[in-house]
Amino acid sequence: MAPLRQDTWMAGVFFIAGLVLLAAGVFIPRATPPSLLIGPLAISCAGIALRRRAPILTLVLGFVSLLGDILLGPSLGTVLIFTDNIYAAALYGPAPLSRALLRITPVITLVIGAAAGYAAQDWRAIAIVGVQAGLIGIGPVITAVIVRQHRDQAEAERTRAEQIARLAELDQQLAITAERTRMARELHDLVANHFSAIAIQSSGVLSRSDLEPRAVQAILESIRENSVQGMAEMRAMIGLLRAETPDQDEPTRRRLADAGDLIERSGLRATLTVNGSARDLPAAVDLAAYRILQESLTNALKHGTAPADVTLDYGPNMVIVTVDNPVGDHHPILPGAGAGLVGMRERATLIGGAFEAGPYLNGWRVRAELPLPEETP
Repeated sequence: MAPLRQDTWMAGVFFIAGLVLLAAGVFIPRATPPSLLIGPLAISCAGIALRRRAPILTLVLGFVSLLGDILLGPSLGTVLIFTDNIYAAALYGPAPLSRALLRITPVITLVIGAAAGYAAQDWRAIAIVGVQAGLIGIGPVITAVIVRQHRDQAEAERTRAEQIARLAELDQQLAITAERTRMARELHDLVANHFSAIAIQSSGVLSRSDLEPRAVQAILESIRENSVQGMAEMRAMIGLLRAETPDQDEPTRRRLADAGDLIERSGLRATLTVNGSARDLPAAVDLAAYRILQESLTNALKHGTAPADVTLDYGPNMVIVTVDNPVGDHHPILPGAGAGLVGMRERATLIGGAFEAGPYLNGWRVRAELPLPEETP
């Protein structure tokens, strides 16, 4: 049920309950007809219907109804409903109003208690009337202030959680963009080399009319090989977000065959196992495998507690890179942690491979399955 409709239903229910109390005679009789007490009761119930939409008006209606009810003959129903009027004003009204009510209601309670004691010439009247006035005024206000503080705190925590989630998402997007940019720079040189070779060899064949058939055949085979490899590089580049930085030097090609040297340079104690026949790989696969291994060794060096195991599986249609390393029970989670995993997953995905990283046995495992393109007949 919508909050506004709920308030309307509450107003109706409280009005009926107030009428029942009036019919039962729960009021102090005065010279005025009891039926006049329905007016203040209706005004206070109208305040309930407006408690969320107009909390200040609700407070005004509550005081008007309470004053009218006291003058005509105090009734229990109107007094009880007034407590909700002042509660709603402190909860849904402006923050300054809530703070003002928290300061004013104790003062009003003391004044009412003192006036009652003076009028009755009995100090016990101060305690009795003061407690009643406190229950009617101070109690609802304090309750509303506590509820309001909890509500504001929950809203602040929810906003903070949304901001953290947004920052994490932006951090991941930045990591993906940076990784794609670096991959584009590395692949640019490889693709340019293939097409430059094709252009040079084609120009050589066209400019020479005295070449032997065997020489022409060899040049055409070389052109075809460079074309096939170049197309493989182009497939890997599709979808990359390119952001060139011409001022930076293009890195040289890295190959998975250099895994031994990479492990040695990393400073990590690790054993290297090669299954299958190590061979030249397509440039995109070779580069992705090398970078994934490089990042895995870096993570193992930072978080590992014992020598790592590196396994390279060369299959007919796939090359698999696996890095297993034990980790300690506790390791620091630094700001931005996880960007390396994002980059490795992105590299594997862009060439149609699969990547997984997570706890394995008593340590951590990184495993990348990189497919090899079928050779063109």
